[in-house]
Amino acid sequence: MGKVIVVGGGAAGMMAAASAAARGRKVCLVEKNEKLGKKLYITGKGRCNVTNAGDGEEFFENVRSNSKFLYSAFYGWDNRDLMAFLEGAGCRLKTERGGRVFPVSDHASDVIKAFRKELDRLGVEILLNTEVSSLVFEDSLCRGVRLSDGRVLGAESCIVCTGGLSYPTTGSTGDGYRFAGAAGHRITACRPSLVPFGIRETWCGKLAGLSLKNVSLGLVCGGREVYRGFGEMLFTHSGVSGPLVLSASSYYREGKGAALLYVDLKPALDPEQLDRRLLRDFEENRNRQFQNALGGLFPAKLVPVMAALSGISPEKKVHEVTREERRAFGGLIKKLPLTVKGLGGYGEAVITQGGVDTREVNPSTMESRKVKGLYFAGEVLDLDALTGGFNLQIAWSTGHLAGCSV
Repeated sequence: MGKVIVVGGGAAGMMAAASAAARGRKVCLVEKNEKLGKKLYITGKGRCNVTNAGDGEEFFENVRSNSKFLYSAFYGWDNRDLMAFLEGAGCRLKTERGGRVFPVSDHASDVIKAFRKELDRLGVEILLNTEVSSLVFEDSLCRGVRLSDGRVLGAESCIVCTGGLSYPTTGSTGDGYRFAGAAGHRITACRPSLVPFGIRETWCGKLAGLSLKNVSLGLVCGGREVYRGFGEMLFTHSGVSGPLVLSASSYYREGKGAALLYVDLKPALDPEQLDRRLLRDFEENRNRQFQNALGGLFPAKLVPVMAALSGISPEKKVHEVTREERRAFGGLIKKLPLTVKGLGGYGEAVITQGGVDTREVNPSTMESRKVKGLYFAGEVLDLDALTGGFNLQIAWSTGHLAGCSV
C-alpha cells in the first residue's frame, strides 16, 4: 500500500490520519504549526466543545450549508462514535446544556492528547513546523506535496485538511483553497461566520461583559426575519456576541437591506402576561422613582439603559406612569432593537462559510471528482453549522470518511 499524506493537523486532519492508519495505511501528517490542534486549543473558550449529543436529525437541522452532502460521512462516523473514540483514548467527556459535549477536565489539551496518543499508537509520522507550498500532480493524479523548503514528499494519495480562514493566527490562511484551485476546483465565496455583530447603539458599550441568559433573539434583514433563536448572548464594547448572536451571524447577508437584531428579554411571557407582571411590580413599588423600580425585571447593569430607552422620566413616580407608557415599555422589553453595523472579521470568526464546492467532491469517499488520489475534509469544504459542537462533528465525520477511503 502506498503512503498517505494528510495536510493539516487540526480536527479533520488528526481524525483522517488516525482512521487511515487504523486501516493499515502508512500515514504522514504534515502540520505547519509547532503543535497539532492549535485551533482546538481555543475552541469553546479553551474547553473544546467536541460535539453535540443530539440525534442525527438535530445534527442536520443545525448544518447550514450542503447538509445532504454529509449523510454518508455522519452516518458512517457520528457523534456517538467520536465520543467512544475519545473516551477510549483516555479523554473523559460530559454533556452540558444544549447537548454540548466537553472534556470532563474542561481542558481542550486533553482532546489533543487523546488524539496524539492514538496517532503515536498507530505509527503515524508527524511532521511539525513543516509547511506545504503546493500539491504534486501527475496525469490528473495527486502524487504528493511540495514543501516550502523545496522538498517533495511522494504519496499515493493526499487528504487536504487545512481549515478555512477563521482565526488566521492558528495557521488557517486559506492554503487549502489554493491547493484545490490548482487542482481545478471551484471555491464558493468565503465569509466569516459564527462571529460577533458590531452594533450602532452606543449604549451597548455600557453593558460590555453583561451576559443575558434565556432570551430570544431575532435577526431581520431587509424587513424579513431570517433567524430566531433562544439562549444566551453577551454584550461587548463594540456590539454583541455569545452563542445566540454567533448563530444569527450565519444568516446575515450584507447588502440585503438594513439589518436589525431584536432581543426579547422575557420570552416566557406573552405581551398580556408581561403587562400583568409590570402592573404587579409597579404596584409593589408605586411610590418609588421609575428607575429604582426595575431591579426585579433586569440585571442591575441593564436597569439604567432600559430606563433611558423607555422614554419615561427616571425620576417619575411609578404610580404616575400612564397605561400607554407601561404598555410601550412592555413592547420595548419584548422587542429591544439593535442596529447592525456589520460583522466581525476572520480574526473573531469561529468558522468560515464557503470553501471547496461540494458538488466537485464525492460525498461517499471525500475524493475529488477532478483529481484521483486527492481528498478533502473539514472546514476547507463548503460546509458549516451553527454553534454547539456541530462544526467539529463535521470535521470528525468528514476526516474519518476520507481516512477510511484513501
